[in-house]
Amino acid sequence: MSMDLKNIFLNKISLYLFMIILGVVAGLDYIPHLKGVGLFVGEVFVSCFKFISVPIIFLSLIVTFVNYRANGMMSLLWKNTLKYTMSTTYGAALLSCFLYLLIRPRNMVLEKNPLTFTMEAMPTGYLDYLKHLIPTNFLQPFLENQVLTILLLAVLVGLALRQIPDQGVRQTLSEVFKGFHGILMVLTRWLLRFIPLGLFGFITTSIESMHTKHSFLGLGEYLLVIVLANIIQGFVVLPIWLKLKGLAPWQMMQALAKPLSVAFFSKSSVGTLPLTMDTVEEKLNISPEVSRFVLPLCTSVNMNGCAAFIFTTVIYMMQNAHMVITPGTFLIWTVIATVAAIGNAGVPMGCFFLSVSLLVSMNVPMTLLGVILPFYSLIDMLETALNVWSDCCVVTVVHQQLDEEHTELATS
Repeated sequence: MSMDLKNIFLNKISLYLFMIILGVVAGLDYIPHLKGVGLFVGEVFVSCFKFISVPIIFLSLIVTFVNYRANGMMSLLWKNTLKYTMSTTYGAALLSCFLYLLIRPRNMVLEKNPLTFTMEAMPTGYLDYLKHLIPTNFLQPFLENQVLTILLLAVLVGLALRQIPDQGVRQTLSEVFKGFHGILMVLTRWLLRFIPLGLFGFITTSIESMHTKHSFLGLGEYLLVIVLANIIQGFVVLPIWLKLKGLAPWQMMQALAKPLSVAFFSKSSVGTLPLTMDTVEEKLNISPEVSRFVLPLCTSVNMNGCAAFIFTTVIYMMQNAHMVITPGTFLIWTVIATVAAIGNAGVPMGCFFLSVSLLVSMNVPMTLLGVILPFYSLIDMLETALNVWSDCCVVTVVHQQLDEEHTELATS
């Protein structure tokens, strides 16, 4: 069985390499007719991504909210978990912002100053932009690809569903949203079966657009921002947070070696969840009542790696499109990346689809995402391991806080 899995893995790698080489050959125009095919395939896949990405984000957020209804102690757990997951995810977005400003990746298309800072008319511009986030009708944001408005609507609809007093109506509507979400998940899996063909199209389009060695230097610097953001968040920021809470981060990391390894190689925090729960209960002495509530919730909303990827990718694509990037732009996108990352768990290539959706809403060209796509598998491995590690940090802190509250009640 292991030999069969190894053969499947090698065949998949070989197919990806073949499509990358074919895309490079087509993009360099060595075979003119092949170039035309590659450009056509790239356009088709961009259209497919546009079709799937926006509704799947909308439904994922709603499903995330309606899945959790809690009272009493569970309500306290829910609030504490949400507080810590949001703060660590936002911290990852801020860290990627700092690294982006420090490394300042070059453009992949033209040799220009990578960042243009301006403070002119920023307040009125952003106030006007915020005003337009409020839609005049429910269908408008979907027809016009206004992703930020769609995110806002998803949060409001999810919260409103939780407040419907009639349990039967609430349950029926929840099942309807889950059903549509399931349909889109199936469509996404079908599309991803043809991703090697899409890779050929993206590479063809991207190679045609790039003309200098700075293209590849810029790509390396962009990837460096994402990789460093994941590593520093996992090995510096989260351990410092645990230390401040009186915990031992390195001992925890050693105890969690198995689920972290499985998360890294499987690229699925959802698939790793049973092993993660067993490990934290056995090795970290987390009570099952806490771990079996907090960890599934964290798996849905705690997306440190995804927030870093979304922020870096969107800003870098905006930069390559020569859009004006202000200091306010950076701060706003740290918040947007944090909110967008919620509910992403379980969506195949979720961070990639989220980034596509946000770029579509701003009419930013997406051809350069084809160059990023071959590296996304490695990025996804790092992100998943970081997300699981962050989940374990959150559940440990929440459990410790709950123990302290119980101790205070017992002594008072």
